[in-house]
Amino acid sequence: MSGILAGRVAVVTGGGRGLGREHALELARQGAKVVVNDLGTTLGGDGISDGPAHEVVQAIRDLGGEAVANGADVADFAQAGEMIAQAIDAFGRLDILVNNAGFVRDRMLVNAEEDEWDAVLRVHLKGHFAPLRHAAAHWRTEAKEGRVPVARVINTSSGAGLQGSVGQAAYSAAKGGIASLTLVAAQELGRYGVAVNAIAPSARTRMTEGPFADAMAAPADGFDRMDPGNVSPVVAWLASADCSITGRVLEVEGGSICLEEGWRHGPRRVLERRWNAEDVGDAVRGLIEEGAVPEPVYGA
Repeated sequence: MSGILAGRVAVVTGGGRGLGREHALELARQGAKVVVNDLGTTLGGDGISDGPAHEVVQAIRDLGGEAVANGADVADFAQAGEMIAQAIDAFGRLDILVNNAGFVRDRMLVNAEEDEWDAVLRVHLKGHFAPLRHAAAHWRTEAKEGRVPVARVINTSSGAGLQGSVGQAAYSAAKGGIASLTLVAAQELGRYGVAVNAIAPSARTRMTEGPFADAMAAPADGFDRMDPGNVSPVVAWLASADCSITGRVLEVEGGSICLEEGWRHGPRRVLERRWNAEDVGDAVRGLIEEGAVPEPVYGA
């Protein structure tokens, strides 16, 4: 298959449903060979099934592309390494990693349970770190042996991680961590030919059909801006050799792409001495008056 990713090899985690499925299909349409990873869990992370990954692999083959299924738990360090190795063994190389896998266990903070917090942080944050760590080690070796890759990583953050979301403390914390991980990885891996960016997608998936069902509903006619397939062309470009940006987060919804600007240094007060506690209030209130007004937390 021809396209902007012809000859490239991709791993897509959580590729069996929702956004991941659309990413895998679009990468294949653009010429990539794809390892479709999916553990096949429920929305809350329970159970295992190889059905979703194999269904997407078959859909790619029906398009005339090449794909293999993978059932690794992406937050298991050893299994994540085996997934990366599978791509190299199956197709001879690795060029693209799309970190997308995840689930939600939404709770108001005062009702959140420790195991729910741990599970969400594990699948999202560690589930990004583990595949990225193994892929990065491979690309570093390639670069040191004189085969500098043109590698691309696309992480999945969220508006919840950038602005916060009521009832989603764990998910917001994990997605905010992914944005920061993206910044660090971009700086560390650039020397090896790796660009690392993140998307903050908004689309109709299993994760959004509950709390945001009304906003995510498909229109009776016209452009369906919540179709998850709208996000995937952006992922395909970020995965391409044409992508020259790194360390950026793009919010994507429908036909809209927004460059997130994140934390920036704002107004400052400087003394040439230690602050007195009674003076801090006036200084901080002045800074807040001068600074930008924060965007509201989702659901506030």
